[in-house]
Amino acid sequence: MSINGEQQLKDMVDQINQCEAEIGRAIIGQKDIIRQTILAILADGNVLLEGVPGLGKTELVKAVSKVFQMSFSRIQFTPDLMPADVTGTSLILKEGDRNVFQFEPGPVFAQLVLADEINRATPKTQAALLEAMQEKTVTAGRKTYELPQPFLVLATQNPIENEGTYPLPEAQLDRFLFKIQVSFPSKQELKEILQITTGNERPQLSSVIAGEEILEMRKIINQIPVSDAVMDYVLSIVVATHPEVEGAPEVVRRYVAAGASPRAAQAIIKTARARAVMEGRYNVAFEDVRYVAYPALRHRLITNFEAIADGVTVDRIIEEIIRGLDRKNV
Repeated sequence: MSINGEQQLKDMVDQINQCEAEIGRAIIGQKDIIRQTILAILADGNVLLEGVPGLGKTELVKAVSKVFQMSFSRIQFTPDLMPADVTGTSLILKEGDRNVFQFEPGPVFAQLVLADEINRATPKTQAALLEAMQEKTVTAGRKTYELPQPFLVLATQNPIENEGTYPLPEAQLDRFLFKIQVSFPSKQELKEILQITTGNERPQLSSVIAGEEILEMRKIINQIPVSDAVMDYVLSIVVATHPEVEGAPEVVRRYVAAGASPRAAQAIIKTARARAVMEGRYNVAFEDVRYVAYPALRHRLITNFEAIADGVTVDRIIEEIIRGLDRKNV
C-alpha cells in the first residue's frame, strides 16, 4: 500500500472509532452490537435487531442516525399499517381544468429507516419494504423513485411475543445483511443506564461522519483484498450449512432443514472487509470471517423440530461448523 493509501486508511479508522465511541456514550455496554451495526452501515446492508422490549434497540438506531448524520424516519409497524403508509401514495391535485396525480413520498424516503417491531405488520406491508431494501428504489404506479443514498433499514422485533405478530418470511429475512441479538445488560451496565436515563442530563451526541463520506468509505472497503485461502474458508462455511451436501457436519445433518443462500457468502465477505478496516488492516483475516459469520448466518439457517426439542440454537450450529473447519485446517 502507498503512503497516501496508508494515511487514508488510518484517517478512516480514526473516524470510525470516533463514531463507535460517540454511540457508546448513549448506549451503555452492547459493544459488539454497536460494532456490528457500524459494520453493516459500512458494508451497505440492512440490519434486524432482535431482543425483548426495553433493551435500547430504538435508542441505538437514533444514536446511529445522529452520529452518522443521516436523515432519519421511524415507522411503527402495526397490524393496520398499509403499504402506502410506508412507501407513499399518489394524490389527485387540481391543475386548471384537469386532475393530475402527484406522488407524495412516505417515511421510507430517508437515509436511515427504523422499522420498529417489523413483525407486527401484515405480510403485505412487510413486503412493501422489500424493493427498498434490495433495490434502493420505490415503484408507485408506472414510475420508479430512487431512495436517498446512503440508504439502509434497521428493523427491530420481539422474539418472545407471538400474539398479533407475523413472522418474516425467509425471502425477506435474507434481505437483511445481519441479524443482531440484543441481550440483557449486566448489573453494572444496568446501573450506568439508570444513571443516564433517570438523571436530568442526557448525552448530546455529535455528528462525526456525513452520508457522502460513508459512500466514499464503501468504495475503499470494496477494494480490500481477500486471499484465496480466506475466500475458500468463507465458501466452506456456507456450503457446510447445507445438510444435503456430502460431508456436511453431523450437527447440520441432524438439526438443519435448509442452509444459507449465496447472499450469506456475500454478506460475510462484505462485512469481513469492513471489519478488517475497523481493525486497521488492509487485508481480510480468518478472524474477521469468524466474527461476522454469526450475525450473517443466524437468520439464514432454518432449523428443524428436533433442534427446537433438543434446545440447539443456530449460534451453536454455526460454532460447530467453524470449529470443525478450523480443526481440518490445523
